[in-house]
Amino acid sequence: MPQKDILSILPDPDISALDPDIQKYFKICEEKLGLIPNVLQVYAYKPNRLRKFMDMYNEIMLEESGLSKLEREMIAVVVSSCNRCYYCLVAHGQAVRQLSGDPELGEMMVMNYRIAPLSERHKAMLDFAWKLTETPGVFEDEDRQKLRDAGFNESDYFDICETISFFNYTNRMAHATEMMPNKEYHSLDR
Repeated sequence: MPQKDILSILPDPDISALDPDIQKYFKICEEKLGLIPNVLQVYAYKPNRLRKFMDMYNEIMLEESGLSKLEREMIAVVVSSCNRCYYCLVAHGQAVRQLSGDPELGEMMVMNYRIAPLSERHKAMLDFAWKLTETPGVFEDEDRQKLRDAGFNESDYFDICETISFFNYTNRMAHATEMMPNKEYHSLDR
């Protein structure tokens, strides 16, 4: 059964009516990705928030960090798995497949990261992401220490926490707006 053929429950944006800077960004997405991610189209409902969303996403996910792009995408998938966020599991599961070159890893990450053949470093990072997502109120110094023991420094710790927090936010927006992923993601990098 195919997913719903909608962007979200919000009105679809008229892309031609968006400000030139947003149209330019969407054109770059089409050139680099072959599509405009539906999350951006949904956020176009509020153009100023879209700009802030793009800036924050690009800084968290693409800027220099002690975390690789793959590690940040793995965090996105684990948070989204814990939250059962269809949009992000599809979109970021595809990113894990692409960045790792391993379609099986992408599927394991989406379904249950604990069965994936991960390094101790990655297990510690992803266990931390799961716990902070599922039970943030019972977080303890021992949870932070596990990351230090796995080799993460204070800057990495901040980046891990910010990535987890960002995807908890986006998961909730995707759930609340019934955001659907681009259908293309399903078949990419298999």
